Amino acid sequence: MSLYAIADLHLSLGADKPMDIFGGWKDYVPRLEANWNRLVRPEDTVVLPGDISWAMKLENAVEDFRFIERLPGRKIILKGNHDYWWATMAKMEGFCAAQGFSSIQFLNNNCCWYGQTAVCGTRSWLFDVGKPHDAKVMNRELCRLRASLQSAGDAEKLVFLHYPPLYPAGNADEVLALLHEFGVRECWYGHLHGPSIRGAIQGEVDGIRYKLISADALGFCPVQVR
Repeated sequence: MSLYAIADLHLSLGADKPMDIFGGWKDYVPRLEANWNRLVRPEDTVVLPGDISWAMKLENAVEDFRFIERLPGRKIILKGNHDYWWATMAKMEGFCAAQGFSSIQFLNNNCCWYGQTAVCGTRSWLFDVGKPHDAKVMNRELCRLRASLQSAGDAEKLVFLHYPPLYPAGNADEVLALLHEFGVRECWYGHLHGPSIRGAIQGEVDGIRYKLISADALGFCPVQVR
C-alpha cells in the first residue's frame, strides 16, 4: 500500500479549456493516465493538491471526475485556486455518491488517513500581494490548516498545500509557523508551472522537507510519498 501525490491536473474533459497550448503540456492527459496506471495499484492512495478541473460548476466536472474515478487507487482531493467548482463538503460528497465515484475523498478542514499517518492540508493563498482581500483569504486558510492539523491529533502529519509556502523572494511566515507548531516534517505543494518550476524551493529548510509536485514539474507522473 503506497502513497503518491500529483497536483495541478487541470483537466478539461467536459469543457473547452485545452492545456496543450502551453509548453510541455501536449498530450498530457494520456501521458498522465499511462504513468498513473503503470505505478498506482488499487490499494494505493494518491493525493491531488488542487487545480483538478477547469469546470466552473460541480455538475460540469462530471467527465473530469469520471476520468479520475477510473484510475486505480483511492484519491484525496484538496482545493486549488482554479477549482471554481469547489462547494461544501456535503455537496461534493453527495455529488460523488450520486455519480458512483467511490474512490474520491476531499480534504477540507479535516485530515485523511494513510495507515497511522495523517494527510493534512489546505489550498493556502498568496502572501505577497498585500491587498485587504488577500489577508482575509489567507486568515481563513490558516484556520483551515490549523483545523486539519488538529484533527490529526498526535499522529505523524504529512502536509499538502496548493500554494507553495516559501519562495526565493519571501515566505508565507504564518503558514510556516503552523507547520513548525505541529511538528510537520514534510510539505508537498503545487501551483508552479513552466519557468517558475526552476525557482521552486525544494529540499530541507529549517527541519522541514519541501517538494514541488505540480503535474508538469513531475512529467505528469505521480511521485511516491511513502
